[in-house]
Amino acid sequence: MEIYEELVARGLIAQVTDEKEIRELINNGKATFYIGFDCTADSLTAGHFMALTLMKRLQMAGNKPVALIGGGTTMIGDPSGRTDMRKMLTKEDIDHNAACFRRQMEKFIDFSEGKALMMNNADWLLNLNYVEVLREVGACFSVNNMLRAECYKQRMEKGLSFFEFNYMIMQSYDFYYLFQHCGCNMQFGGDDQWSNMLGGTELIRKKLGKDAYAMTITLLTDSQGKKMGKTAGNAVWLDPNKTSPFDFYQYWRNVGDQDVMKCIRMLTFLPLEQINEMDTWKDQKLNEAKEILAWELTNMVHGEEAANQARDTARALFSAGGAADMPTCELAEEDLTDGKIDILSILVKAGLCPSRGEARRNVQQGGVEAAGEKVSDIAVSFDAAALKEGIVVKKGKKNFRKVILK
Repeated sequence: MEIYEELVARGLIAQVTDEKEIRELINNGKATFYIGFDCTADSLTAGHFMALTLMKRLQMAGNKPVALIGGGTTMIGDPSGRTDMRKMLTKEDIDHNAACFRRQMEKFIDFSEGKALMMNNADWLLNLNYVEVLREVGACFSVNNMLRAECYKQRMEKGLSFFEFNYMIMQSYDFYYLFQHCGCNMQFGGDDQWSNMLGGTELIRKKLGKDAYAMTITLLTDSQGKKMGKTAGNAVWLDPNKTSPFDFYQYWRNVGDQDVMKCIRMLTFLPLEQINEMDTWKDQKLNEAKEILAWELTNMVHGEEAANQARDTARALFSAGGAADMPTCELAEEDLTDGKIDILSILVKAGLCPSRGEARRNVQQGGVEAAGEKVSDIAVSFDAAALKEGIVVKKGKKNFRKVILK
């Protein structure tokens, strides 16, 4: 099976502008394509997996990825999928985040010997003259068409700043610049980016001629991909200092029955023949499929040793109720009040709940255990002696921490 047909079979392609030409370029390893990553945090999340694995698949087939770091566009912020304006970051914050992204991307993409490029749109966007942009780029865009774009329509009632309104033009200019300077003939992005991406394709054709060979592909489930990046109010990061390999493994181990095969098909590199056979699995076999998904993705991000350890720890926890290398939360003496700490504070400090309010709800709904007993009273607390021995705190069926006082 050719690579384009494999992308379709894996459920990754939603819509394209020039399918015949795109198929030919990709299948013959002649595509130079870009995907943009706005650096709004100092780590990529699980929600970026679809883009990262797609770049890896296409590179393995001989195509050339351009990882575009949004050092410039991050200064504005994409309004797509937002109900309010993003927090504005300083240039120093953005540069730091961009460096973190680069280190994480190198685990997926081979940047050696010209096999891929890493670009930062701050290099061209921050030097643009405003009047020049209005004359040379703005003249190619219809405000009526822009307002019909889904990414703007959903914000009109809540309020859309002129600041954010420019994002489509900036993203379109990225493709125009990369087309001219890097031979980039294709862009990939999520389904919620379709209008922005079409803007880039149309800009190239209006400025450089109707036959300019620039094409657009949108991924089927970018909106779902962004949802993948968060769980229980917390982001699932690729940085092990922000999300431990065990927690990362557990996130994928706990995907819903209805999503596990979709995730395996889209995100792993298992052969389609094997995945098609797994499609027939039901009931208890789905748990085996979830283990496979969790191991494959943890191995990709954190390595085989960490993936094996996370799997073994999870198995020990759920079969025997404990494990020596269980994820641990260390408390200090200053975390205690009068020599004790209450269960709500423990749940928050251990990262099992993002707030005391959610911790309270979990206790009141009977979803919390500590030291082997269900906790039903939000006033329950533990003293220093118990904490020095260590207590296991459990939220729900599959979220554990060993809490210990150092």
